[in-house]
Amino acid sequence: MNYSAGAITVQSDLTILLNHAHPDAAVAREKLNAWTELLHKAGTIHLYKLSALSLWNAVSMGENERDMLEWMKQNSTNGLPLKAEAMIRAWLNRFGKVVLYYDKERLILAFDSSLLHTAPLMSLVHKWAVSSINECRFVVNAEDRGLIKQELTRSGFPVIDQAGYIAGEDLPVQLRTTTRSGVSFRLRSYQQEALARWKHQTELLCGSGVAVLPCGAGKTVVGIAALASLRKAALILTSSSTSVQQWKQELLDKTTLTEQDIGVYCGRSKQVRPITIATYNILTHRSSKTADFAHMQLFTEREWGIIIYDEVHLLPAPVFRMTADIQATRRLGLTATLIREDGCAEDVYSLIGPKLYDMNWKNAEQQQVIAEVHCTEIRVPLDKAVQMKYEKAGAREKLRIASENAEKLTVVRQLLEKHADKQTLVIGQYLSQLSEAAQLLQAPLLTGEVSHEKRQKIFDQFKSGPIRVLVLSKIANLAVDLPDASVAIQLSGSFGSRQEEAQRIGRLLRPKQGTNEAWFYTLVTDQTKETEFAMKRQLFMLEQGYQYERVELKEKV
Repeated sequence: MNYSAGAITVQSDLTILLNHAHPDAAVAREKLNAWTELLHKAGTIHLYKLSALSLWNAVSMGENERDMLEWMKQNSTNGLPLKAEAMIRAWLNRFGKVVLYYDKERLILAFDSSLLHTAPLMSLVHKWAVSSINECRFVVNAEDRGLIKQELTRSGFPVIDQAGYIAGEDLPVQLRTTTRSGVSFRLRSYQQEALARWKHQTELLCGSGVAVLPCGAGKTVVGIAALASLRKAALILTSSSTSVQQWKQELLDKTTLTEQDIGVYCGRSKQVRPITIATYNILTHRSSKTADFAHMQLFTEREWGIIIYDEVHLLPAPVFRMTADIQATRRLGLTATLIREDGCAEDVYSLIGPKLYDMNWKNAEQQQVIAEVHCTEIRVPLDKAVQMKYEKAGAREKLRIASENAEKLTVVRQLLEKHADKQTLVIGQYLSQLSEAAQLLQAPLLTGEVSHEKRQKIFDQFKSGPIRVLVLSKIANLAVDLPDASVAIQLSGSFGSRQEEAQRIGRLLRPKQGTNEAWFYTLVTDQTKETEFAMKRQLFMLEQGYQYERVELKEKV
């Protein structure tokens, strides 16, 4: 094959083809990860898409227009089409041109004169303006700060927020150099870099932001370091009661905080203290669809110096709405993947902040920060009797029939025999399927219906060794800390969710003793709709440099 041409082909519609067989593909993929989103894979060709948001996030992380355009021109087989270049320049030209700031206690919305005759912008400016100072500067209501940013960003005009923050309550807290468990502790270099980028943003009054690190790489530590650097009261929002306890344990272990400093706000506990940790679920709880959210007052319960949004990719819509009202509080989002399949990625950007740091998973693996994960897709045949039922079913029912293929449980048994000395997670979507798997394997089944206390007891037994196999529902998508798990078998999933695939693989990423290896198996019914969804699910991991070995099941695994 002739590789004199570049590794990519940029098209006029702002899609980019990456030839994965090209010698420079790895370097090109890392560049594209920072600027684009992977849409599709067909053989050795990966299809990426440039968007205004992906470009603005890239600029927020330090990329610049000249270097990006030059790289595309040099590495594209057909150069950079004029139409694509014009659109990229137009999007990037808007970055930094709209600003919010305070002047004499008035919140000012200002924009560059080059945008003066841009009809969509002017329409929104006049919608929010209270009064005008001149043709490019307008007074707006302070309470509309978040909504203005949200609406302008959605319309293609990212706002640089220089309006600053309230100080927040003082809290004397420091990081320890030796943890309470007696282990020497300091931030890793990448954690220091993520923290430095966030602090640089807040010191410049330019806004808060999001740090993206692989599962197991210490996102929690970055959050703890952020609140310790501010030495202010903090509200920490996370995905589950298990995660709440993990945050509390890490805070006690790695900082000078005491039990009395930390409040837990979930389940039956409603403690509000200088550091308060709550779940998204409790914040969005209400007695009926028309009732008020009973616990949203937590956002204003104290004068928080920072709000940390753990697993920010899971942030529910009501919390977005409340976040829009508290833009004067510093914010830090933490996640392993910024993918949102609900169309709210722009809201994360405008209300939490831009992406400031993004650590590639394969780079983390090479540094031995996380385990090396081997990904395998096993194609399982559908029994002929079930095949007839599948053919007659509707689209949604077809997926369920394929997902619950009973032949998958035979493969699970074979994989458990293959990895008999490894601690294994069996994960799925459908409770009937999981119940059958738990009964067959004589393993505990953990779902959202299992109490936190019982769940924690089983997790502890899994960590200490008596239990070697766990069957998990969608709770496996959340922050379940099972560092010794080195095998995960996915029976079924939520349609084509890239986010879910990444979170489930994330359960295996904690560094392992010995060879530091782990294995992820996804079982897919061959020649069914499940294969299409499997390809979509794998896109994020492919983007990070992972490859799925495909096994067509004809004999024992």
